[in-house]
Amino acid sequence: MFAQRLSATRRGARLARRLAVHRLDLWGAPYGSPASDTVALVVAELAANAVLHGRVPGRDFELRLRYDRAASVVRVEVSDTHPRRPEPPGPASETPADADGGRGLLLVEAVATRWGVGARPGPGKTVWAECAVPTPHPSHKSCPVQAS
Repeated sequence: MFAQRLSATRRGARLARRLAVHRLDLWGAPYGSPASDTVALVVAELAANAVLHGRVPGRDFELRLRYDRAASVVRVEVSDTHPRRPEPPGPASETPADADGGRGLLLVEAVATRWGVGARPGPGKTVWAECAVPTPHPSHKSCPVQAS
């Protein structure tokens, strides 16, 4: 498992994505692999939502990654302290073509195995998504890290 609190800023969201792909590389999913790119997209969207829609002044957001090697799944969790929960995305046709936003959870829904919203200790919520990550190839030179 990997967990990190980050500032609820665009810089914090960008750092969340970078930390996630680094952690995946350590776990055996190399940079630029389909699994790494999928998790990077999910983290980017969930972190951006935490910064744009879940921000409470003076409060951070948290990124948590859990790798279940046996199930070949990485669970991405992004927690913030805002009580409003995201709405499940409607069909892509409901988002105007020239809209600045409104597609993030559609992307998460498209690439993740499943996703949802849950409670967290204290105020706010945790938005999570699970992504399939193939078992690393034995030739990948990664650090010997224990995954939970």
